[in-house]
Amino acid sequence: MKLTKEGLKNSSEWKSKGYSLPEFDREKVEAATKTEPFWIHFGAGNIFRAFQANVVQELLNKGVLDRGLVVAEGYDYEIIEKMYKPHDNIGALVTLKSSGSVEKTVVASIMEALAADSENEKDWARLLQIFRSPSLQMVTFTITEKGYLLKNAAGAFMPGVEDDFAQGPVLPKSYIGKVVTLLHERYVNGELPVAMVSMDNCSHNGDKLYAAVNEFAKEWETRGVCKPGFLDYVNNSGKVSFPWTMIDKITPRPDSKIEKILAEDGIEELEPVITSKKTYVAPFVNAEECQYLVIEDNFPNGRPELEKAGLYFTDRQTVDKVEKMKVCTCLNPLHTFLAVSGCLLGYTLIADEMKDADLLRLVKILGYEEGLPVVVDPGIINPRNFIDEVVNVRIPNPFMPDTPQRIACDTSQKLSIRFGETIKGYLGRSDLSVKNLKVLPLVFALWLRYLMATGDDGNAFELSPDPLLDEVKKYIEGFRIGAAADLSALDALLRRKEIFGVDLFEAGLADTVKEYFARLISEKGAVRKVFQTIK
Repeated sequence: MKLTKEGLKNSSEWKSKGYSLPEFDREKVEAATKTEPFWIHFGAGNIFRAFQANVVQELLNKGVLDRGLVVAEGYDYEIIEKMYKPHDNIGALVTLKSSGSVEKTVVASIMEALAADSENEKDWARLLQIFRSPSLQMVTFTITEKGYLLKNAAGAFMPGVEDDFAQGPVLPKSYIGKVVTLLHERYVNGELPVAMVSMDNCSHNGDKLYAAVNEFAKEWETRGVCKPGFLDYVNNSGKVSFPWTMIDKITPRPDSKIEKILAEDGIEELEPVITSKKTYVAPFVNAEECQYLVIEDNFPNGRPELEKAGLYFTDRQTVDKVEKMKVCTCLNPLHTFLAVSGCLLGYTLIADEMKDADLLRLVKILGYEEGLPVVVDPGIINPRNFIDEVVNVRIPNPFMPDTPQRIACDTSQKLSIRFGETIKGYLGRSDLSVKNLKVLPLVFALWLRYLMATGDDGNAFELSPDPLLDEVKKYIEGFRIGAAADLSALDALLRRKEIFGVDLFEAGLADTVKEYFARLISEKGAVRKVFQTIK
């Protein structure tokens, strides 16, 4: 059994091992895709293979679509050469169920895989051809938030950007330079309409993509290195749109336990590849069963009926509400609580924390009792049902190898949006009082206790990376477990709105946070004791 066109011919063997197979004529679909491509995706990583490619397969199986996907990789070309091509763009998706079972699918909806490399003459010529095609409706991206940056944190241009600015749409080197060159090709061939759709997990992602594309177009027009009018084309929403989206699906790195399951089924050549750019890819992807993709319905050239595979199409304001529901109430705050608590209690898997009665009780209070009263309800997804799924299915999933240590990264950057917005919601309501919040202020106190880098058992642990780590640690340097302390040393920190979203003194929560912190450092084992007092 091999994940290739030839290897799939013995379909009965695959089905006998429990695999769902493609149910469409792949040769016919491939021919139609090459003639009239409708969707090209940039970013050939795991989320694309587990989510978008599987959605298209589902719609091909149903007969809703008659063409498949084209994928382009603009950063790590070895993914295409060493993983996609040897397997004829076919892969296995292993869906990890919270019950402990797995669902196995052979995904074969990707019809072309190309290196977005201007020095690769064949692939680059094909990309230019695709962007000249009137049938192209959507260009999507999962290139990570960093992929849209034209400058680094120090304000210096990313590699290739300055050269691309100067040369115009000719043999670009930078990622965005390549994308804008291809879009320019679409402009010079009839100002053809298209939707440029970021599907990366970052806030207002369409704006980030637009900002990068617009800056390129502006530079090129100013320097006179592109066809006049390109900037107007980019800014004409009837021609080029940049919809917002909200994506939510966990696709961990390919797991050796999953590789073993597939190998025992008889699948050959499953060995992962680690590229020279340190990308870890395998012929299979493993992912959680839950998934959401909410898309602003703004497609100048029309769009496929992706809602028939469970995707949501709505307006920009609703996309924003769904994101706030997830980030401010129903998922991310629960993760942050479990992250700092897990580090203090010595957990190494988030899923295991959900077996802890104290942590499970506090997670439920934080989500249902404290978050839901001020949740931003998007209307298209029920917030209570979303939390139900998070608490009962997603976080407890034994297959999800997420660690509190990883989620604790950059906590100083997360507190304001994940908890500050809830506090503001309470302050804006006459029928609610921040004095009734129990777990939310505890999270802030737990973070301060976490910064001491000492577990509840008294043993030291390593703090996760955080851009403000050295700065915020100074506020707790004088505190010791079991020693009397001057809590006023925390006051300046608790006033920092950029960290907590509000001045905790003005919000009326500073004293509660300080009282919790005093209890958390009173003795070894105090963290657990404090947890047990909150009902």
